[in-house]
Amino acid sequence: MASAKPSVRSRAHAPPSRAPPPPSARSTYDAYRDEQDRANERRGAGPKSSVDPHKGQSLGEKGIRRICEELMDLQKIHQNDMRKSVFQNYTVFIETSKEIADLETEITAMSNLLHSQAALIRTLAQSAASIPVKSSGGTLEKEYYKDDFERTDVVRRAELLPDVLDVLLAERKVDEAISLLDEGEALIADFYNGNGGAEGLSEDFINQLKMALAERTAGLAAYLAEAVQQPTVRGLELRSAISALDRLGDGSRAHTLLLQSHEERLKHSMNSLRQSGASYGGVYTTAISQLVFSAIAQASRDSVAVFGEVPSYASELVLWAGEVTEMCAAVVKRNVLLTSAAAGGLRAAVECVQIALGHCALLEERGLTLCPTLSKLIRPSVEQAMKANLTSIIEIVGSLAASESWIVDAPQRGSRGVGSNIRLTSSGHRFFSLVQDFLEDMPSLAGIQLGVVAMEGVADIFEQYIEMLIKALPAQEPEEESKRKVRVASNEEQQLSLLGNATSLADEIVAVAASKILPGGVQVLAGELNAPRSSTAAARSPEIKDLRRQLQTHVEKLKFYLCNGIIIGLCYDEYGSRLSATTYFQVDSDMPRWQEAPLPTVLFQSVFHKLISIHQIAGDVLAGKERITQLFLIRLTETFVKALSTSPELWGTIEEEPSSLGPLGFQQFLLDMQFLATVARNMGFLSRTVNQAISQEEERMKETYMTSGADLDSALPDPDWLQATVHDNFNNLLDQWNENMGFAPRDVSDVQSVSSMRSE
Repeated sequence: MASAKPSVRSRAHAPPSRAPPPPSARSTYDAYRDEQDRANERRGAGPKSSVDPHKGQSLGEKGIRRICEELMDLQKIHQNDMRKSVFQNYTVFIETSKEIADLETEITAMSNLLHSQAALIRTLAQSAASIPVKSSGGTLEKEYYKDDFERTDVVRRAELLPDVLDVLLAERKVDEAISLLDEGEALIADFYNGNGGAEGLSEDFINQLKMALAERTAGLAAYLAEAVQQPTVRGLELRSAISALDRLGDGSRAHTLLLQSHEERLKHSMNSLRQSGASYGGVYTTAISQLVFSAIAQASRDSVAVFGEVPSYASELVLWAGEVTEMCAAVVKRNVLLTSAAAGGLRAAVECVQIALGHCALLEERGLTLCPTLSKLIRPSVEQAMKANLTSIIEIVGSLAASESWIVDAPQRGSRGVGSNIRLTSSGHRFFSLVQDFLEDMPSLAGIQLGVVAMEGVADIFEQYIEMLIKALPAQEPEEESKRKVRVASNEEQQLSLLGNATSLADEIVAVAASKILPGGVQVLAGELNAPRSSTAAARSPEIKDLRRQLQTHVEKLKFYLCNGIIIGLCYDEYGSRLSATTYFQVDSDMPRWQEAPLPTVLFQSVFHKLISIHQIAGDVLAGKERITQLFLIRLTETFVKALSTSPELWGTIEEEPSSLGPLGFQQFLLDMQFLATVARNMGFLSRTVNQAISQEEERMKETYMTSGADLDSALPDPDWLQATVHDNFNNLLDQWNENMGFAPRDVSDVQSVSSMRSE
């Protein structure tokens, strides 16, 4: 094993008792002056160059005096220059003097050591016993013994053990020293066991030998511990030192020092990487994670090579590896993830996480499963970056919604992947594009147990986008209009575009999320949309089911506000409510005209026109989504019937004054309700809920009419007449719509679709 002797500089701090004096300042000054003169001569500025020998022969006393004065001036100049140089380099002169003194001290100490070793060797050479030498086979040979050696040789050899150990320790021969220590321990054991191998030795001598061996053992252990902590000791040299320390009986300390040595070198390498100015990001994360997990792998190999599969040491290795992993996570979080989180750079943060986890996963084959620990440590920073990214999405879309035209258009150029054929408004396209980019990182987020949080984040920003769409609906109150920051969808086409955005985005976001979580998720979701009751892998996924439920809840919220706005616009005007009991009270006063041409009331005709209008506009805005159109019309009809049943202007007055309702008013109400059922039936959205609601309203009116004491049977219209009248009214209003209401069909199919609604 290589020597780990302290350096000259480290031993120079203890001054010797008789150190030779440093060179005087005068000798340094003289040497400097001689060097200065030689330099001046080379420049032609020395004293000799200023005197011409031929001119000196003809000069008189004045000339010589002048030359002397010039020489004195030059001397003063040179002295001043020399003095300045001495002062400027005084520290260097002092340090050089100290170095020379230290070297002389080292030389003296080495000389004394050599004299001591020479004297010891001469003493050993004169003794009858020889020094044991370790053979190549690892056992101590006694080749210097005679076959019939005397018992006094054991005593003599025991006496020489401490001195021989001192020589071996001085020469840093660790293996030989440990072998000799083992021999001394065996000799002491023989003495106490009475095996006869230590005859002739007294108990006092054995005690002294034990103390001497313990002192040498402690010194050797201290040397090995110091050597292990040197940053230059590594590889085979490190394992040899640790193994030697383990052989001395200090295995626990040896294993701890082994791990500390790897950790110190790791910290040094990380500091060097930081000082090198490496840019933070994926490259920096790669370098850091490679350093950290390579150090853990090397420490694991060294531990097994020296100590084997010892459970206690394996546990210490696992704990140490966890601490080093925490250090790696802290460095990556501080230098990479926090910056990415503050800027909303989710992609950069996820990339760094993938790199770190990739290096960490390589340790699993060695039984070190550190990925859960690393994931737990870096998860908060990635979650922060994810939330910042989601916030930026809604901010970008919100700025677009302020100037949105709410007109659906074709897919944007460059659209890719799932949902590339959907038709949305400009803000809808932007929202879906940003969410799709966000979901690209879903596998990595799920890998660090952030998949559910990411799904919830998507649902949250979808809800915020739905709130924007709700704000785009025409306000019913003036103060709501003043707080609006979203452009209003003023007509039916724009309002249906809001519904198209919501329903299309909900379906496509679920499909994209499924494609990132489940294999074949896109094809599965496409089939599920056409057959909602089909059993699919996507439907069995708890994450996808929960996401679908949340998004659908937000869509229903938009439908609620949209339907309420439409129905309120139909039922109320600037003059008040159009759901008034007066409408039915006045029918009997105009009996001849009503019996000649009974018609639905104006409100129900308005409902008919609205349903027809929405149905035709939805054919363009919600093209390919006939199911969405049908469900919306059902919801709209249900909203109207509910508004009818809860209207205090209608039922409150009728139930308070049932006697004011005549038989024709009663028949008018039944005609209106049957007309609404016929419209819903012929347009294909008469649901069971709508049919039950209409029947309940008719039964309620019958009970109210009977409370006035009137004869219900005489007032009920003939069913055949009622159905024929309803059908005629429906067909006539439909013809008037096509001819006189000013609706311009977009193509022939619109006219055909309206004509197909005719009641037979």
